[in-house]
Amino acid sequence: MIRYREISGIIMDIFSRFTDIIEPLSLDEAFLDVTENKIEQPSATLLAKQICSEIFAETGLTASAGVSCNKFVAKIASDLNKPNGISVIEPSQIEPFLEQLPIGKFFGIGKVTEEKMLRHNIRTGADLKACTLEELTGFFGKNGQFFHDIVRGIDQRPVRTSRTRKSVGAERTLNTDTVDIDEIRMLLSALAEKVCRTLEDKSMAGKTITLKIRYQDFSTVTRSVSLKTPVSRSAEIIALLPDLLGKTAAGTIPIRLAGVSVSNFVNDGQDRPCQLSLPFL
Repeated sequence: MIRYREISGIIMDIFSRFTDIIEPLSLDEAFLDVTENKIEQPSATLLAKQICSEIFAETGLTASAGVSCNKFVAKIASDLNKPNGISVIEPSQIEPFLEQLPIGKFFGIGKVTEEKMLRHNIRTGADLKACTLEELTGFFGKNGQFFHDIVRGIDQRPVRTSRTRKSVGAERTLNTDTVDIDEIRMLLSALAEKVCRTLEDKSMAGKTITLKIRYQDFSTVTRSVSLKTPVSRSAEIIALLPDLLGKTAAGTIPIRLAGVSVSNFVNDGQDRPCQLSLPFL
């Protein structure tokens, strides 16, 4: 389970590179709203391919994805081409697709509900669609409206993210594993600059700086330092990285990924106090 959670964290970090609107379903599955995304990719299909590609590059694991216009249909699509495929269901395809689908394949219909539907001779989406709203309400109570809508591809539920942002980070997978310590330091400095731009945009500052290193064999280590006063400037973070880097095997064991993050935030706001540097001689 420890390893499972570690990989889950990597996958969720990959998701967050593309959108902050993420609704986790489990340790390795989530809804992503990519209507507006961080890389300004207008094609959700190409975006899904890139996400799956980055998951494989950084974990060695395959991933499947479902692409559609709402959560219900996207979830069903994600199960079609497991363990390594992408399924796209366009709006015009939704109703014909759902009509031929066995009722047990509908997301949100569990074993008990499936058995009840079978007793009413509802075996496919087409059978469900043939029922009136009054009939479905009589069979299933308040869930009748939900079943009436989903078989028509109607699902207005937004992707809900209940997670409060606990860290701001940036990481990069190298094209070639390296032991070059100067190259690693330059990379970390660039990542620190990227993190600080995000902190500045969000008027945030944190007290904990974390360095992440992933070695050639995919094992990952983190090294952190916590400060008395919050930091948000790149120079402050970069000054802390050599000591953290010295507590890893970087420079002797080839690394494939490096990351920098800031956490343990103080209250957000432009009016937060900051420590000025004094020119002592």
